[in-house]
Amino acid sequence: MDVTGLALRAAARRPRVLLATLPGGTAARLEAERVLRLRDWPLAATPAQADVLLIAGPDCPDLHAAVNRLWQDLPAPRARVHAPGAGDVEAALESGQARLGSLEDQRTPTEAPSGATRGDDGGPHHPGSSDGENQGETNGDAGGPHDEHDGASGGRHHAADARHGDERDGPHEHHGTHDGHHVHDGHHGHDGHDGHDGEDDHGQGHGGHGGHGGMEMPGGLPMAEQGEDRDGLMLDQLHVPLGPLLADWPAGLTIRVTLQGDVVQEAEAEEPLRPDSAVAEAFWVRPWQRAAAGEAVAVGEAARRRAASHLDSLARLLSVSGWPAEAIVARRLRDDLLDGAPGVAVGRRLERFARRVGRSRTLAWLTRGLGRVSAEVAHGAGVSGPAARAGGDVTDRYRQWLADIRRDVERMEEPSPIRMAVDESPRGWWRVDRPPSAALVALLPGLLNGAELAAARLIVASLDPDLDELAAARHRVGSHG
Repeated sequence: MDVTGLALRAAARRPRVLLATLPGGTAARLEAERVLRLRDWPLAATPAQADVLLIAGPDCPDLHAAVNRLWQDLPAPRARVHAPGAGDVEAALESGQARLGSLEDQRTPTEAPSGATRGDDGGPHHPGSSDGENQGETNGDAGGPHDEHDGASGGRHHAADARHGDERDGPHEHHGTHDGHHVHDGHHGHDGHDGHDGEDDHGQGHGGHGGHGGMEMPGGLPMAEQGEDRDGLMLDQLHVPLGPLLADWPAGLTIRVTLQGDVVQEAEAEEPLRPDSAVAEAFWVRPWQRAAAGEAVAVGEAARRRAASHLDSLARLLSVSGWPAEAIVARRLRDDLLDGAPGVAVGRRLERFARRVGRSRTLAWLTRGLGRVSAEVAHGAGVSGPAARAGGDVTDRYRQWLADIRRDVERMEEPSPIRMAVDESPRGWWRVDRPPSAALVALLPGLLNGAELAAARLIVASLDPDLDELAAARHRVGSHG
Protein backbone atom coordinates (compact mmCIF):
# COMPACT_ATOMS: atom_id res chain seq x y z
CA MET A 1 0.00 0.00 0.00
CA ASP A 2 1.38 3.40 -0.99
CA VAL A 3 0.97 5.14 2.36
CA THR A 4 3.30 8.02 1.45
CA GLY A 5 1.43 8.70 -1.78
CA LEU A 6 -1.89 8.69 0.06
CA ALA A 7 -0.57 11.16 2.62
CA LEU A 8 0.73 13.48 -0.11
CA ARG A 9 -2.54 13.42 -1.99
CA ALA A 10 -4.43 14.13 1.22
CA ALA A 11 -2.21 17.14 1.98
CA ALA A 12 -2.68 18.44 -1.56
CA ARG A 13 -6.47 18.49 -1.40
CA ARG A 14 -6.53 21.65 0.70
CA PRO A 15 -3.00 23.00 1.00
CA ARG A 16 -2.06 25.82 3.30
CA VAL A 17 -0.48 28.66 1.36
CA LEU A 18 2.14 31.08 2.65
CA LEU A 19 1.88 34.28 0.60
CA ALA A 20 5.07 36.32 0.15
CA THR A 21 4.50 39.59 -1.70
CA LEU A 22 7.33 41.26 -3.59
CA PRO A 23 7.44 44.98 -4.48
CA GLY A 24 5.14 45.60 -7.41
CA GLY A 25 3.06 42.55 -6.52
CA THR A 26 -0.11 44.22 -5.22
CA ALA A 27 -2.33 43.03 -8.07
CA ALA A 28 -0.99 39.47 -7.78
CA ARG A 29 -1.48 39.52 -4.01
CA LEU A 30 -5.07 40.71 -4.29
CA GLU A 31 -5.86 38.02 -6.86
CA ALA A 32 -4.16 35.37 -4.72
CA GLU A 33 -6.18 36.34 -1.65
CA ARG A 34 -9.38 36.25 -3.69
CA VAL A 35 -8.67 32.88 -5.31
CA LEU A 36 -7.56 31.27 -2.06
CA ARG A 37 -10.73 32.45 -0.36
CA LEU A 38 -12.92 31.08 -3.17
CA ARG A 39 -11.07 27.74 -3.06
CA ASP A 40 -11.25 27.65 0.72
CA TRP A 41 -7.49 27.15 0.92
CA PRO A 42 -6.25 28.62 4.19
CA LEU A 43 -3.50 31.18 4.29
CA ALA A 44 -0.66 29.97 6.49
CA ALA A 45 0.65 32.33 9.13
CA THR A 46 4.07 30.73 9.52
CA PRO A 47 6.42 28.68 7.30
CA ALA A 48 5.98 25.75 9.69
CA GLN A 49 2.25 25.69 8.90
CA ALA A 50 2.62 26.03 5.13
CA ASP A 51 2.48 23.45 2.35
CA VAL A 52 2.89 25.88 -0.58
CA LEU A 53 4.97 29.05 -0.77
CA LEU A 54 3.34 31.45 -3.24
CA ILE A 55 5.60 34.34 -4.29
CA ALA A 56 3.50 37.19 -5.70
CA GLY A 57 4.97 39.94 -7.86
CA PRO A 58 7.71 40.56 -10.39
CA ASP A 59 11.15 39.15 -9.72
CA CYS A 60 13.17 41.24 -7.26
CA PRO A 61 16.86 40.23 -7.18
CA ASP A 62 17.43 42.06 -3.89
CA LEU A 63 15.05 39.62 -2.18
CA HIS A 64 16.32 36.32 -3.60
CA ALA A 65 18.10 35.42 -0.37
CA ALA A 66 15.10 36.37 1.77
CA VAL A 67 12.72 34.30 -0.37
CA ASN A 68 15.00 31.28 -0.24
CA ARG A 69 15.46 31.44 3.53
CA LEU A 70 11.68 31.56 3.82
CA TRP A 71 11.47 28.54 1.52
CA GLN A 72 14.00 26.59 3.58
CA ASP A 73 11.80 27.00 6.66
CA LEU A 74 8.88 25.15 5.04
CA PRO A 75 8.72 21.52 6.13
CA ALA A 76 8.36 18.71 3.60
CA PRO A 77 6.17 17.98 1.73
CA ARG A 78 6.19 21.40 0.15
CA ALA A 79 5.97 23.28 -3.12
CA ARG A 80 7.15 26.70 -4.22
CA VAL A 81 5.45 28.70 -6.97
CA HIS A 82 5.78 32.18 -8.41
CA ALA A 83 3.01 34.38 -9.82
CA PRO A 84 4.57 37.52 -11.34
CA GLY A 85 1.15 39.01 -12.13
CA ALA A 86 -2.52 38.53 -11.32
CA GLY A 87 -3.04 36.43 -14.43
CA ASP A 88 -0.44 33.90 -13.24
CA VAL A 89 -2.02 33.11 -9.89
CA GLU A 90 -4.43 30.34 -10.93
CA ALA A 91 -1.79 28.44 -12.90
CA ALA A 92 0.76 28.81 -10.11
CA LEU A 93 -1.62 27.42 -7.50
CA GLU A 94 -2.62 24.53 -9.73
CA SER A 95 1.04 23.70 -10.32
CA GLY A 96 1.83 23.94 -6.61
CA GLN A 97 -1.02 21.61 -5.72
CA ALA A 98 0.07 19.08 -8.34
CA ARG A 99 3.68 19.13 -7.14
CA LEU A 100 2.64 18.86 -3.52
CA GLY A 101 0.76 15.66 -4.24
CA SER A 102 3.44 14.12 -6.46
CA LEU A 103 5.73 11.62 -4.75
CA GLU A 104 8.23 11.92 -7.60
CA ASP A 105 8.43 15.71 -7.30
CA GLN A 106 8.90 15.54 -3.55
CA ARG A 107 11.72 13.02 -3.85
CA THR A 108 13.52 14.71 -6.76
CA PRO A 109 15.37 17.97 -6.01
CA THR A 110 14.91 20.61 -8.65
CA GLU A 111 17.98 21.50 -10.68
CA ALA A 112 18.93 25.16 -10.67
CA PRO A 113 19.10 26.76 -14.10
CA SER A 114 22.35 28.11 -15.43
CA GLY A 115 23.54 31.11 -13.48
CA ALA A 116 21.21 30.62 -10.49
CA THR A 117 22.51 30.28 -6.97
CA ARG A 118 21.57 27.01 -5.33
CA GLY A 119 19.96 26.70 -1.95
CA ASP A 120 20.45 24.07 0.72
CA ASP A 121 17.60 22.03 -0.70
CA GLY A 122 18.98 21.98 -4.23
CA GLY A 123 16.53 24.62 -5.42
CA PRO A 124 17.47 27.87 -7.09
CA HIS A 125 17.83 30.98 -5.02
CA HIS A 126 15.33 33.16 -6.78
CA PRO A 127 11.57 33.15 -7.19
CA GLY A 128 11.50 33.23 -10.96
CA SER A 129 13.52 30.08 -11.63
CA SER A 130 11.91 26.79 -12.59
CA ASP A 131 12.51 23.38 -14.07
CA GLY A 132 10.49 23.98 -17.18
CA GLU A 133 7.45 25.63 -15.57
CA ASN A 134 6.58 29.26 -16.21
CA GLN A 135 5.58 29.81 -12.61
CA GLY A 136 9.07 29.19 -11.25
CA GLU A 137 8.28 26.62 -8.59
CA THR A 138 10.93 24.52 -6.89
CA ASN A 139 10.53 21.58 -4.58
CA GLY A 140 12.82 20.14 -1.97
CA ASP A 141 12.56 16.81 -0.27
CA ALA A 142 13.10 17.89 2.78
CA GLY A 143 -12.29 35.55 15.35
CA GLY A 144 -12.07 38.81 16.83
CA PRO A 145 -11.09 40.56 20.03
CA HIS A 146 -13.53 43.18 19.31
CA ASP A 147 -17.03 42.34 20.36
CA GLU A 148 -17.75 44.47 23.33
CA HIS A 149 -19.25 41.55 25.25
CA ASP A 150 -16.09 39.47 25.16
CA GLY A 151 -13.56 39.17 27.93
CA ALA A 152 -10.35 41.14 27.72
CA SER A 153 -7.53 39.69 25.70
CA GLY A 154 -4.46 38.33 27.39
CA GLY A 155 -2.38 41.45 26.83
CA ARG A 156 -2.66 44.81 25.23
CA HIS A 157 0.27 44.93 22.88
CA HIS A 158 1.26 41.31 22.31
CA ALA A 159 0.37 41.38 18.63
CA ALA A 160 3.77 40.29 17.35
CA ASP A 161 6.70 37.99 18.03
CA ALA A 162 9.99 38.52 16.24
CA ARG A 163 12.97 36.32 15.38
CA HIS A 164 16.40 36.97 13.92
CA GLY A 165 18.14 36.82 10.52
CA ASP A 166 19.67 39.27 8.09
CA GLU A 167 17.51 39.09 5.00
CA ARG A 168 20.41 40.17 2.79
CA ASP A 169 22.58 37.24 3.87
CA GLY A 170 19.75 34.73 4.00
CA PRO A 171 17.17 35.64 6.65
CA HIS A 172 14.94 33.47 8.73
CA GLU A 173 11.64 35.11 7.83
CA HIS A 174 9.59 33.64 10.65
CA HIS A 175 5.97 34.41 11.33
CA GLY A 176 5.35 34.25 15.05
CA THR A 177 2.16 33.94 17.03
CA HIS A 178 0.17 36.54 18.91
CA ASP A 179 0.38 36.41 22.64
CA GLY A 180 -2.92 37.34 24.07
CA HIS A 181 -5.15 37.52 20.98
CA HIS A 182 -6.39 33.97 20.49
CA VAL A 183 -9.46 34.86 22.51
CA HIS A 184 -10.58 36.64 19.36
CA ASP A 185 -11.15 33.49 17.39
CA GLY A 186 -14.44 32.94 19.13
CA HIS A 187 -16.06 35.65 17.04
CA HIS A 188 -16.24 33.66 13.83
CA GLY A 189 -19.75 32.55 14.62
CA HIS A 190 -21.14 35.98 15.45
CA ASP A 191 -23.58 37.69 13.17
CA GLY A 192 -21.82 39.62 10.49
CA HIS A 193 -18.41 38.02 11.05
CA ASP A 194 -17.78 36.30 7.78
CA GLY A 195 -14.90 34.09 8.87
CA HIS A 196 -14.94 30.43 7.95
CA ASP A 197 -13.33 27.27 9.17
CA GLY A 198 -9.74 26.95 8.14
CA GLU A 199 -8.96 30.65 8.00
CA ASP A 200 -5.88 31.45 10.03
CA ASP A 201 -5.34 34.44 12.25
CA HIS A 202 -3.25 36.62 10.03
CA GLY A 203 -2.36 38.95 12.81
CA GLN A 204 0.75 37.05 13.71
CA GLY A 205 3.87 39.08 13.91
CA HIS A 206 6.79 38.14 11.75
CA GLY A 207 10.33 39.22 11.83
CA GLY A 208 13.69 38.35 10.48
CA HIS A 209 16.71 38.34 12.78
CA GLY A 210 20.16 39.30 11.89
CA GLY A 211 23.29 39.40 13.98
CA HIS A 212 25.15 42.67 13.71
CA GLY A 213 28.65 42.46 15.08
CA GLY A 214 27.92 39.69 17.59
CA MET A 215 29.01 36.05 17.74
CA GLU A 216 26.44 33.72 16.21
CA MET A 217 25.15 30.64 17.96
CA PRO A 218 24.13 27.36 16.31
CA GLY A 219 21.11 27.85 14.06
CA GLY A 220 22.21 31.34 13.02
CA LEU A 221 20.76 33.14 16.06
CA PRO A 222 22.97 36.02 17.24
CA MET A 223 24.10 36.57 20.78
CA ALA A 224 22.76 39.74 22.29
CA GLU A 225 24.94 42.80 22.68
CA GLN A 226 24.66 45.13 25.66
CA GLY A 227 23.84 48.79 25.80
CA GLU A 228 22.22 51.41 28.00
CA ASP A 229 18.47 51.60 27.97
CA ARG A 230 16.51 54.81 28.46
CA ASP A 231 16.91 54.53 32.23
CA GLY A 232 20.70 54.10 32.06
CA LEU A 233 20.65 50.37 32.78
CA MET A 234 22.89 48.00 30.85
CA LEU A 235 20.57 45.55 29.10
CA ASP A 236 20.87 43.10 26.25
CA GLN A 237 20.28 44.52 22.79
CA LEU A 238 19.13 42.69 19.69
CA HIS A 239 19.28 44.16 16.19
CA VAL A 240 16.21 42.92 14.34
CA PRO A 241 15.16 43.71 10.76
CA LEU A 242 11.37 43.84 10.44
CA GLY A 243 10.45 42.94 6.87
CA PRO A 244 10.55 42.79 3.97
CA LEU A 245 8.46 39.60 3.58
CA LEU A 246 6.13 39.68 6.55
CA ALA A 247 2.45 38.91 6.20
CA ASP A 248 0.21 41.97 6.55
CA TRP A 249 3.23 44.21 6.04
CA PRO A 250 4.05 46.73 3.28
CA ALA A 251 5.82 44.78 0.55
CA GLY A 252 9.51 45.65 0.33
CA LEU A 253 9.63 47.70 3.54
CA THR A 254 12.49 46.89 5.92
CA ILE A 255 12.82 48.62 9.28
CA ARG A 256 15.88 47.80 11.35
CA VAL A 257 15.19 48.09 15.06
CA THR A 258 17.31 47.78 18.16
CA LEU A 259 15.40 45.94 20.87
CA GLN A 260 15.95 45.83 24.60
CA GLY A 261 13.47 43.33 25.89
CA ASP A 262 10.41 43.95 23.74
CA VAL A 263 10.94 47.70 23.52
CA VAL A 264 12.22 49.41 20.39
CA GLN A 265 15.14 51.62 21.38
CA GLU A 266 16.07 52.70 17.85
CA ALA A 267 14.44 52.28 14.46
CA GLU A 268 15.67 53.05 10.97
CA ALA A 269 13.90 52.52 7.65
CA GLU A 270 16.13 51.08 4.94
CA GLU A 271 16.30 52.52 1.46
CA PRO A 272 13.38 50.97 -0.44
CA LEU A 273 14.27 48.00 -2.60
CA ARG A 274 14.34 48.37 -6.35
CA PRO A 275 11.78 46.05 -7.93
CA ASP A 276 11.83 44.99 -11.56
CA SER A 277 11.93 47.97 -13.94
CA ALA A 278 8.57 46.87 -15.39
CA VAL A 279 6.82 48.30 -12.29
CA ALA A 280 5.78 51.52 -14.01
CA GLU A 281 2.48 51.94 -12.14
CA ALA A 282 1.47 51.57 -8.52
CA PHE A 283 -1.81 49.67 -8.30
CA TRP A 284 -3.60 51.88 -5.79
CA VAL A 285 -2.72 55.21 -7.46
CA ARG A 286 -3.27 54.32 -11.12
CA PRO A 287 -6.19 56.77 -11.52
CA TRP A 288 -4.01 59.62 -10.24
CA GLN A 289 -1.06 58.59 -12.39
CA ARG A 290 -3.31 58.62 -15.45
CA ALA A 291 -4.78 62.00 -14.48
CA ALA A 292 -1.28 63.43 -13.97
CA ALA A 293 -0.46 62.25 -17.50
CA GLY A 294 -3.38 64.27 -18.88
CA GLU A 295 -6.08 61.59 -19.08
CA ALA A 296 -9.62 62.40 -17.93
CA VAL A 297 -10.39 60.15 -14.96
CA ALA A 298 -13.82 60.21 -13.32
CA VAL A 299 -14.21 61.13 -9.67
CA GLY A 300 -16.24 57.94 -9.19
CA GLU A 301 -13.41 55.74 -10.45
CA ALA A 302 -10.93 57.41 -8.11
CA ALA A 303 -13.33 57.16 -5.15
CA ARG A 304 -13.83 53.44 -5.80
CA ARG A 305 -10.07 52.78 -5.90
CA ARG A 306 -9.47 54.88 -2.79
CA ALA A 307 -12.21 53.10 -0.80
CA ALA A 308 -10.84 49.69 -1.85
CA SER A 309 -7.35 50.75 -0.78
CA HIS A 310 -8.57 51.82 2.66
CA LEU A 311 -10.39 48.50 3.07
CA ASP A 312 -7.17 46.70 2.17
CA SER A 313 -5.29 48.71 4.80
CA LEU A 314 -8.01 48.02 7.36
CA ALA A 315 -7.77 44.29 6.62
CA ARG A 316 -4.06 44.39 7.44
CA LEU A 317 -4.63 46.30 10.66
CA LEU A 318 -7.41 43.95 11.76
CA SER A 319 -5.23 40.92 11.03
CA VAL A 320 -2.30 42.32 13.01
CA SER A 321 -4.62 43.20 15.91
CA GLY A 322 -5.96 39.64 15.98
CA TRP A 323 -9.43 40.03 14.41
CA PRO A 324 -9.27 37.71 11.38
CA ALA A 325 -13.03 37.42 10.87
CA GLU A 326 -13.45 41.15 10.23
CA ALA A 327 -10.27 41.19 8.15
CA ILE A 328 -11.99 38.70 5.83
CA VAL A 329 -15.07 40.94 5.65
CA ALA A 330 -12.86 43.91 4.73
CA ARG A 331 -11.17 41.91 1.96
CA ARG A 332 -14.51 40.75 0.55
CA LEU A 333 -15.79 44.33 0.44
CA ARG A 334 -12.51 45.43 -1.16
CA ASP A 335 -12.78 42.78 -3.86
CA ASP A 336 -16.41 43.66 -4.57
CA LEU A 337 -15.47 47.31 -5.10
CA LEU A 338 -12.58 46.38 -7.37
CA ASP A 339 -14.95 44.14 -9.36
CA GLY A 340 -17.21 47.13 -10.01
CA ALA A 341 -20.06 46.42 -7.60
CA PRO A 342 -22.42 49.43 -7.33
CA GLY A 343 -22.56 51.34 -4.08
CA VAL A 344 -26.11 50.18 -3.31
CA ALA A 345 -24.97 46.54 -3.49
CA VAL A 346 -22.26 46.96 -0.86
CA GLY A 347 -23.65 49.87 1.15
CA ARG A 348 -25.53 47.87 3.78
CA ARG A 349 -22.69 45.38 4.33
CA LEU A 350 -20.20 48.20 4.50
CA GLU A 351 -22.27 50.06 7.08
CA ARG A 352 -22.48 46.97 9.31
CA PHE A 353 -18.73 46.48 9.00
CA ALA A 354 -18.00 50.13 9.80
CA ARG A 355 -20.23 50.03 12.88
CA ARG A 356 -18.65 46.86 14.26
CA VAL A 357 -15.09 48.06 13.76
CA GLY A 358 -15.63 51.73 14.57
CA ARG A 359 -17.55 51.02 17.78
CA SER A 360 -15.34 48.19 19.05
CA ARG A 361 -14.16 49.10 22.52
CA THR A 362 -11.62 46.29 22.54
CA LEU A 363 -9.96 47.39 19.31
CA ALA A 364 -9.87 50.98 20.57
CA TRP A 365 -8.35 49.82 23.87
CA LEU A 366 -5.75 47.77 22.01
CA THR A 367 -4.65 50.69 19.82
CA ARG A 368 -5.26 53.76 21.98
CA GLY A 369 -2.19 55.96 22.47
CA LEU A 370 -0.01 54.13 19.93
CA GLY A 371 1.90 56.08 17.31
CA ARG A 372 0.44 59.41 18.29
CA VAL A 373 1.22 62.23 15.87
CA SER A 374 -0.51 65.60 15.79
CA ALA A 375 -1.88 67.10 12.59
CA GLU A 376 0.72 69.87 12.85
CA VAL A 377 3.63 67.42 13.10
CA ALA A 378 2.21 65.36 10.25
CA HIS A 379 1.89 68.36 7.96
CA GLY A 380 5.38 69.52 8.94
CA ALA A 381 6.74 66.10 7.90
CA GLY A 382 5.03 66.35 4.52
CA VAL A 383 2.34 63.81 5.44
CA SER A 384 -1.08 64.31 3.89
CA GLY A 385 -4.22 62.26 3.42
CA PRO A 386 -6.01 60.29 6.19
CA ALA A 387 -2.94 60.12 8.44
CA ALA A 388 -2.69 63.91 8.56
CA ARG A 389 -6.43 64.53 8.85
CA ALA A 390 -6.80 62.00 11.67
CA GLY A 391 -4.28 63.90 13.79
CA GLY A 392 -3.90 61.36 16.57
CA ASP A 393 -3.08 57.72 17.30
CA VAL A 394 -3.74 54.36 15.64
CA THR A 395 -7.37 54.46 16.79
CA ASP A 396 -7.92 57.85 15.17
CA ARG A 397 -6.33 56.68 11.92
CA TYR A 398 -8.46 53.58 11.40
CA ARG A 399 -11.60 55.54 12.26
CA GLN A 400 -10.58 58.12 9.67
CA TRP A 401 -10.32 55.32 7.09
CA LEU A 402 -13.85 54.21 7.96
CA ALA A 403 -15.21 57.75 7.56
CA ASP A 404 -13.44 58.16 4.22
CA ILE A 405 -14.76 54.83 2.94
CA ARG A 406 -18.34 55.81 3.76
CA ARG A 407 -17.92 59.08 1.89
CA ASP A 408 -16.26 57.49 -1.14
CA VAL A 409 -18.90 54.81 -1.57
CA GLU A 410 -21.47 57.58 -1.98
CA ARG A 411 -19.36 59.20 -4.74
CA MET A 412 -18.65 56.16 -6.91
CA GLU A 413 -21.10 57.25 -9.62
CA GLU A 414 -19.79 60.81 -10.06
CA PRO A 415 -18.75 61.30 -13.72
CA SER A 416 -16.86 64.59 -13.40
CA PRO A 417 -13.06 64.40 -13.88
CA ILE A 418 -10.83 64.41 -10.85
CA ARG A 419 -8.76 67.46 -10.02
CA MET A 420 -5.33 66.75 -8.59
CA ALA A 421 -5.56 69.70 -6.17
CA VAL A 422 -8.90 68.50 -4.77
CA ASP A 423 -9.02 64.71 -4.93
CA GLU A 424 -6.46 62.91 -2.78
CA SER A 425 -4.92 59.57 -3.61
CA PRO A 426 -5.39 56.91 -0.88
CA ARG A 427 -2.35 58.06 1.11
CA GLY A 428 -2.41 61.77 0.35
CA TRP A 429 -1.85 64.36 -2.35
CA TRP A 430 -0.31 62.70 -5.37
CA ARG A 431 2.96 64.17 -6.59
CA VAL A 432 5.05 62.27 -9.09
CA ASP A 433 8.31 63.68 -7.73
CA ARG A 434 7.41 62.91 -4.09
CA PRO A 435 4.66 60.33 -3.63
CA PRO A 436 2.79 60.53 -0.31
CA SER A 437 4.11 57.20 0.95
CA ALA A 438 7.64 58.64 1.04
CA ALA A 439 6.60 60.93 3.90
CA LEU A 440 4.90 58.04 5.71
CA VAL A 441 8.06 55.92 5.55
CA ALA A 442 10.13 58.85 6.85
CA LEU A 443 7.69 59.36 9.73
CA LEU A 444 7.79 55.74 10.93
CA PRO A 445 11.13 55.56 12.80
CA GLY A 446 10.23 58.40 15.14
CA LEU A 447 6.88 56.80 15.95
CA LEU A 448 8.43 53.39 16.62
CA ASN A 449 11.14 54.58 19.03
CA GLY A 450 10.08 53.62 22.54
CA ALA A 451 7.19 51.42 21.41
CA GLU A 452 6.78 47.76 22.30
CA LEU A 453 7.51 45.45 19.40
CA ALA A 454 3.89 44.35 19.11
CA ALA A 455 2.74 47.96 19.13
CA ALA A 456 5.22 48.69 16.34
CA ARG A 457 3.36 46.27 14.06
CA LEU A 458 0.11 48.10 14.75
CA ILE A 459 1.69 51.50 14.12
CA VAL A 460 3.08 50.39 10.75
CA ALA A 461 -0.28 48.88 9.79
CA SER A 462 -2.09 52.12 10.69
CA LEU A 463 0.06 54.11 8.23
CA ASP A 464 0.46 51.31 5.66
CA PRO A 465 2.86 53.07 3.27
CA ASP A 466 2.79 51.78 -0.29
CA LEU A 467 6.36 51.32 -1.53
CA ASP A 468 5.06 50.66 -5.04
CA GLU A 469 4.47 54.43 -5.22
CA LEU A 470 8.18 55.01 -4.66
CA ALA A 471 9.10 52.38 -7.25
CA ALA A 472 6.81 53.95 -9.82
CA ALA A 473 8.30 57.37 -9.13
CA ARG A 474 11.84 56.02 -9.61
CA HIS A 475 10.77 54.30 -12.83
CA ARG A 476 9.39 57.57 -14.19
CA VAL A 477 12.57 59.45 -13.28
CA GLY A 478 14.68 56.75 -14.92
CA SER A 479 12.57 56.65 -18.08
CA HIS A 480 12.89 60.42 -18.48
CA GLY A 481 16.63 60.38 -17.98
